[in-house]
Amino acid sequence: MKNSILQMSVFFILSFAIIVNAQNKFIDKTDSVKTYLLKKIVVTATRTAVPEYELASSVSIIDSSAIANSNSSTVLGLLQSQYGLSVSHQGGRGSISQVYLRGGNPDFTLVQVDGIEMNMTNDINNTFDFTDLSVDNISRIEILRGAQSTLYGSNAISGVINIITKKGSGKPKLNLSLQGGSYNSYKGLALFSGSVRNFNYSLSLSREKTGGFSSADVRFGNKERDGSARYNINSRIGLTLNNNFNIDLFIHFTKAKSALDQFGGKFGDDPTYVYNLEQGAYKLRGKLFLLNGKWEQTVSVSLLKNLRRYNFDNTSALSRSFYDGRRVKFAWQNNFNLKNNIVSIGAETETESANSDYFYLGKYPGAVPFISPFPKKSVRSTGVYLQDQIKLGGKFFASGGLRYDTHENFASVLTFRIAPAYIIWQTGTKIKFTYGTGFKAPSLTNLFDQSFGNPNLNPERSRSWDAGIEQYFFNYKYMVGVTYFHNTFNNLFGFSSSFKVFNIKKARSEGVEFYMTFNPNDKFVINANYTYTISKDESGSKSIPLLRRPENKASITFNYNVTGNTNLNLQVNYTGISYDKNFSSFPAKNVVLKSHTIVNAAASYNLLNNIKLYGRIVNLLNTDYEEVFGYATARRSAYMGIKFNL
Repeated sequence: MKNSILQMSVFFILSFAIIVNAQNKFIDKTDSVKTYLLKKIVVTATRTAVPEYELASSVSIIDSSAIANSNSSTVLGLLQSQYGLSVSHQGGRGSISQVYLRGGNPDFTLVQVDGIEMNMTNDINNTFDFTDLSVDNISRIEILRGAQSTLYGSNAISGVINIITKKGSGKPKLNLSLQGGSYNSYKGLALFSGSVRNFNYSLSLSREKTGGFSSADVRFGNKERDGSARYNINSRIGLTLNNNFNIDLFIHFTKAKSALDQFGGKFGDDPTYVYNLEQGAYKLRGKLFLLNGKWEQTVSVSLLKNLRRYNFDNTSALSRSFYDGRRVKFAWQNNFNLKNNIVSIGAETETESANSDYFYLGKYPGAVPFISPFPKKSVRSTGVYLQDQIKLGGKFFASGGLRYDTHENFASVLTFRIAPAYIIWQTGTKIKFTYGTGFKAPSLTNLFDQSFGNPNLNPERSRSWDAGIEQYFFNYKYMVGVTYFHNTFNNLFGFSSSFKVFNIKKARSEGVEFYMTFNPNDKFVINANYTYTISKDESGSKSIPLLRRPENKASITFNYNVTGNTNLNLQVNYTGISYDKNFSSFPAKNVVLKSHTIVNAAASYNLLNNIKLYGRIVNLLNTDYEEVFGYATARRSAYMGIKFNL
């Protein structure tokens, strides 16, 4: 299988080379080409602002126009159409929702909001749950693929998803919106933004509620609806003291309550099961420019506080549990802008802490309570890194870096990454390659849990590389690319026969990503992609597919601005078969999740200069499908809204 993937990749790369030689006449060789490409700036790949065309990294951007045109209310809804990435929901809004990047586990992806690490310290694997992350006040989302520990440390084994919020500018503006629709859903949003002299501000407040549907699939006789509600506050405040120094304050707060089901499948309904979340993410950042801008320093301190509670009291048992996790992080980065280089030197130190308590009592004669306390534990880790970005002749671009991390509970870790790219401007061809290593530190639960923890765990490790080619046509209005990727994961956590966590597992993922953008004018855009992924657990004598990761995934999005006042958006997402287990049986049985196609449509109309009507239809074809065995997904649903710009 590995050879077939390589052969397919080579075939497409050679095909591209033939096309390149045949289409020279379509390339505009003037400086206007570079000016056009400079519009796309990426921050996440190198932690500096760099034009996308200079990057070898496999990165994609969901910008503010794409967010607005989709009318999606969740970040996960935006991510579904991205290549190399698949998602899963364990029911409706409020249930566990996760991302699998290039076949890696959900906890192998580092999620950031304005540079604040959001992966939960009180989760058994430090996974981030996307379910309560709305699109309120988001300016752009950058998805960076491959091992990125050299710049980002732990958790960035498969990649990084960086969410960047809007910065206020111009005269004071007040945007109000109200929407409602299927499943008795509604959402109200107020966004206040602007700038006054050296002060800028952006603040959003939203309230959202849905009656939902049964998280446990109705096919198994489940009927009880699992609704959810949440408040979101997102704020970005900036002050420019002079030409050389500015500070920013970021505040992100969510309070949510959701009804859940115990498990998917038969008898999954539980009307008493309730989940409460209170989460705050805060960051203070200062930037100082010295030596006429050649030396840029960024200093920041951030805090993540995540408090989760779960309760149920049904006919067979009652349970109460809570999980309190926090992360405090200090970071210092120095960028030196030289003639043909940008040298970055940085240091980070963070303290993670968590505590929890779990109580369970079965409702039968002689039942004994099960109590599992987790007293507060904390660990400190520190990392230093060095990166050099090189530009030669306007054609060759490369970055390379090293990072050294220390951790209280294991020996030090050294990671590295190289990423060269070469552009042939005469033909509009970009050739790229990356190779890097990554690591993931064990969670506090895996280290210290009284039942299964192991304080002697070593970090999980990864090696990843990719190679690809991108071809631009017709004055760079049309781009098509192909990338082959390969990841190996070692020292993965697994349970031994004594039910303790050890570094005893390994896995592999590889595949090919095809992506295309056609943007002939300001009115019409087509984005299409296809990903073929093989992901295997290689811990035993036989390789077995990793769960919930489809081999085949494709997406195409059409956006058409009809008259300047009307916008139409159509998205088609295809997901091939994947594998899961029926965990409600013992032992858990293997199951196949069937392939499915989901069509989403959105539209907006500017009724007046300051009034916009908008709507969207989710699952237009009313497809019945599963992303996790036994759990339901939304059927055809429609939402309408109105926006006021004051």
